[in-house]
Amino acid sequence: MTTVLHVATTGSDQADGSESRPFRTINHAAQLAQPGDTVLVHEGEYREWVSPKRGGLSNTRRVTYEAAPGEHVVIKGSERITGWHRATNTDTTDTVWQVDVPNEVFGAFNPFAEEIVGDWVVRPIEDGRRKHLGDVYLDGRSFYEVGSPDEVQKPTRREEVRDDWTERMVPVHDPDQTAYVWHARVGTDTTTIWANFHDADPNERLVEVNVRRSVFYPTEHHVDFITVRGFELCQAATPWAPPTADQPGLIGPNWAKGWLIEDNVIHDAKCVAISIGK
Repeated sequence: MTTVLHVATTGSDQADGSESRPFRTINHAAQLAQPGDTVLVHEGEYREWVSPKRGGLSNTRRVTYEAAPGEHVVIKGSERITGWHRATNTDTTDTVWQVDVPNEVFGAFNPFAEEIVGDWVVRPIEDGRRKHLGDVYLDGRSFYEVGSPDEVQKPTRREEVRDDWTERMVPVHDPDQTAYVWHARVGTDTTTIWANFHDADPNERLVEVNVRRSVFYPTEHHVDFITVRGFELCQAATPWAPPTADQPGLIGPNWAKGWLIEDNVIHDAKCVAISIGK
C-alpha cells in the first residue's frame, strides 16, 4: 500500500502527515517514507537539509518528493539573520553593517570557517585571498567575499574577472553586484560578519546567510530510486568537489542509483549545485 505524506508550514512533526494534519518539516517525512510513498510538500519556505532515510525498490516503486500542484515550494540552506548594527571599526559606517551570529546557529558546520580548498583550487591560495563557503544574501542577491572589514567599506566594482581555466579576463554578468561584499571572522562563541548593503537597511530587508552544506542529499550511500520534482532549491554552502575527494552538492544521490531530479529551479550553490558522482 502506498501513502501520501503531506508537509506544510502550518503543520507539526507530531501530526500524522495526512492532508488535514500535515507534518511541518520535509525531513521528518523523509524519515518515515516507504517505497512507493509520495511526500507532497505544500506552498512555503522550508529551511532544512532533507536527508532521506530510505529509497525505493525499483523504478516503479520509488519514493517521490514533489511540490503540490500549482504551489511554490522553496527549500533553503540558509537562515535569516537580524540584529544588524552600523559597523564600529570602519572610518565611514553609513553603508557598512555588522552582526554577531552565535555559532550555535551553525552547529558543527560553520561555512564561514570552512575554506574552499582541494585539487585545482590554486589562485585563491596563491594570492593570499582565501575564500570560504559562507555567503550573504540581500533579498536573494548574493554578495562577494573580501579579505578585511576595510575592503567591505571600500568595495571595487568590477566589469571583468579572471577565468583561471583560460587565464583570460571575462565580462562579469552583473557588475553592480560585485560592489556588494562581506567579510567574516569566526570566534569561539560567535561569528562576526561585516557587509556593505549600500542604501539598504538590512533590518528592514531580507538578509540570509549560508548555514547548511546541502539542501537535499542523503547522508548514507545507496538510498536508491528517489524522485525530486517541482521545487526551488537554493543557498547551500557546498564545498569544492575535486575528482579525488568526496563530491557533495546542494542536491544529489550520494552514490545511489535510479534518482530523478526534474523540473526544479536550483541556484546559489556555493560550489556544486547537482552532484551525481562520488
